[in-house]
Amino acid sequence: MQLHKTDRARAELRPGVRTLGQRERTLLLMADGSKSAQDFRPLFDGDGEAIALRLLREGFLEAHPGKTVAAPAPAPAPTPAQLQNFPSPETTQAIQVSADQFEGKRSLATTRMFLFDICERMFARRDPVMAERFREALRNAKDRESMLTASREMIEEIEKIAGHERADSISERIAMLLPQHQVA
Repeated sequence: MQLHKTDRARAELRPGVRTLGQRERTLLLMADGSKSAQDFRPLFDGDGEAIALRLLREGFLEAHPGKTVAAPAPAPAPTPAQLQNFPSPETTQAIQVSADQFEGKRSLATTRMFLFDICERMFARRDPVMAERFREALRNAKDRESMLTASREMIEEIEKIAGHERADSISERIAMLLPQHQVA
């Protein structure tokens, strides 16, 4: 049975609507009628099939009979020698490099630019008056405390629009960008 999005799933995927987590939303995007729940099994550290079945139960996906295609022959199981060298050091390094890490210098300027970018992406079209208010607050933030105040206001609005997970991830990034608090 092939999985298709329901109207509920399409509503969930509209901009500004976030009731599901990132993994669930990703799976909804991939459910195009060409895959079954079993096809999602390898995703998300093996949780893909369980997530697909949960979305099916919750009415985000529906199953329709699909074209039956002969399954390709399964790949041979890896030998113990192959498993011993998995993942290779090169693969491990590539995974570490591809992660979203920031190793730049902490500064108010870097934090301000990040927040200006978030402001443009999240508020400029949706609420131009609010976006201008945030821009002005960022322009006037001359120290760590005023930058934190401006960022907290933005985070509160982001949480209303995009949910707590998105707001939390932006808060974590701000914490990486802001200069450390100096104890007098």
